[in-house]
Amino acid sequence: MSASPYDLELIQRCLSRDRQAWESLVDRSLRIVIQVVRHTARSRGIAISGSDQDDLVAEVFLELCKDDFATLRRFRGSSSFSTYLTVIARRVIVRNLVKRPHLTPAELPVPESESETSSLADLNELLQRLNETEASLVRLHHLEGKTYQEISKQIGIPENSIGPTLSRAREKMLTEIHRQEQVAKAASNAASLPRRVA
Repeated sequence: MSASPYDLELIQRCLSRDRQAWESLVDRSLRIVIQVVRHTARSRGIAISGSDQDDLVAEVFLELCKDDFATLRRFRGSSSFSTYLTVIARRVIVRNLVKRPHLTPAELPVPESESETSSLADLNELLQRLNETEASLVRLHHLEGKTYQEISKQIGIPENSIGPTLSRAREKMLTEIHRQEQVAKAASNAASLPRRVA
């Protein structure tokens, strides 16, 4: 899915140093970045505090501003901006988790190229647990920030059915995240058991 005309225009306005455009971009992106922070920390077995979360979110937005918005300038629109932002956020968060001794788990850091691939794989895996309508609604509402009214007009479903459908979709995704965490925990526990010498 390519970037929406609105996102492309918003990014161009940010590159022109339009303060209101930057504030709009932050407002539209904040929810995504917070979700990526939480999911990345959970997937690495790290419990983060509210202040740690705020710091990591700030690091992502600092990355977008750095070097005269170099990260935004590299966005070509071949994917949705939310997907691009997810990849960038995951990379920044992994890098900063490694820099924080009190948050770093006893494992090797994920290389940046691997973390980019992994973030897209994580997102796609969760969306594949949903039916076509649920996945579309999650992308439009949670990743692209569209309102129920905008979604209803775009894909032609009743506005009053969007909320319940999103609730079911979120429940499925949370269930899958919990399942993955349990599998990872079991694997970690198994790996930490002493091996019997034959």
